[in-house]
Amino acid sequence: MQAVPSEFLAIDRKQRANSAFFDLDLRLPEIRTCDFDDVVIEFAPERAMVEASRCIHCPDPAPCMLACPTHNDIPSAMWLIEQGRFVEAAGIYHKTSSLPEICGRVCPHEALCQGSCVLNKHHQPVLCGELEAFAVDYERRTNGYIIPLGTPTGKKVALIGAGPASIGCAEQLLHAGHEVTIFESKPAPGGLLVYGIPNFKLPKDVWQEKWEEFERAGVIFVPNTYIGREKTIDDLFKEGFEAIFIGVGSEIDAKMEDTPGTDLSGVYEATDFLIRGNVTPDLLPMEMRKPLEVGKRVVVIGGGDTASDCLRTALRMGAEEVTCLYRRTEREMPGGKKDRAMAREEGAKYRFLTQPVKFIPGADGNLAAVECIEMKLGEPDAKGRRKPVPVEDSNFSVAADTAILALGYWPDPVLGKTTPDLETHDWGLITVKDKSKGITSRPGVFSGGDCVTGPDLVVTAMVAGRKAGRAIDEYLRSNN
Repeated sequence: MQAVPSEFLAIDRKQRANSAFFDLDLRLPEIRTCDFDDVVIEFAPERAMVEASRCIHCPDPAPCMLACPTHNDIPSAMWLIEQGRFVEAAGIYHKTSSLPEICGRVCPHEALCQGSCVLNKHHQPVLCGELEAFAVDYERRTNGYIIPLGTPTGKKVALIGAGPASIGCAEQLLHAGHEVTIFESKPAPGGLLVYGIPNFKLPKDVWQEKWEEFERAGVIFVPNTYIGREKTIDDLFKEGFEAIFIGVGSEIDAKMEDTPGTDLSGVYEATDFLIRGNVTPDLLPMEMRKPLEVGKRVVVIGGGDTASDCLRTALRMGAEEVTCLYRRTEREMPGGKKDRAMAREEGAKYRFLTQPVKFIPGADGNLAAVECIEMKLGEPDAKGRRKPVPVEDSNFSVAADTAILALGYWPDPVLGKTTPDLETHDWGLITVKDKSKGITSRPGVFSGGDCVTGPDLVVTAMVAGRKAGRAIDEYLRSNN
């Protein structure tokens, strides 16, 4: 492996001394914002061994294992990496995770395994996320990885949606020997992994190599097929599928209800902006292939990970001034601290306690400014977060020629409306009787991930899919 030139390394570690990604090697902000390549510089084997040796191997159950939604045996993997036994370490991750090379990159480790590392008390935590990605990447480049297949059963299962939940489900079904067909409304598989997460966080080739493992395992992929519109779940049963898994995520952008000007040219929804800004035209639906027009002054409205992704994408597309507008304080922001810190390094600014109330056109009819009102925090809401309250007569304007609405996501209600006896709630979320199995109200139909829980993590969707896959296997075998 070639050494990385020193000028490409981030050396400003003092300012990150108290951050959850201290000691990651990052490309310098002024360099990485010139492209969409990976921000994190991969560990060299020697560096990985030294980092893994910092693990003190807590007794079972280790805090990092408990905090990981997959319950990866992290201490055992750290010991193997420390010994240079990288492929064996990768095997540890494969036992409990269907997407270790993905989760090692995109999980909010500072809130999960890494945040629970006991070294946080007096030192920096072990970088277990980066080590997970390193071990599995090393295995793929040296030995490759083949998904273990069970004895064929001849039973066919249809999976709707090709994102993390369906991938987790598919792997478990393959282990059990069932035939898997995945239907996807977009041209390419991956769901959020392709059409949501930017390349600088998750390089597309990492996902493509993972998907090729499923292709070699015999998974059939049916693109450009919107189940619920072009065909129904009942149609799939008629075609011979004996069980169905719904893993369509929660991808309908939340709206700014009753806010004038959201239809102006220059105002984008986050999904549209991220897909068109980060995905090559050959993978885009035809209606999304028109190039984005990003101005010099960009505002992003929202406080989650999607907002951070939009800020960083806009900077890479040439915006000179990029500002996040958020109606609460940073303490209440739901997005990961790591992504916000990187966005700030790259030049993004944040304006808190600010609520847009109107999008103002210029003489040409395009967006020219966003009228805002100052907010203050009132009493906690039902979820315990302090409710933002408008400050009377505090209106002001922020100049902007591009605005991106990153307000969260809602479920797609189409499957609930077109599937008899399938119970839904809260504008289309699918109701499951048993979350440990993903069993829905419709016999033979299972579900998991964001279409059940609402927007959550890649890892939690994948885990839900794995649980449903095992439940589907039980269902098929009990119906012989």
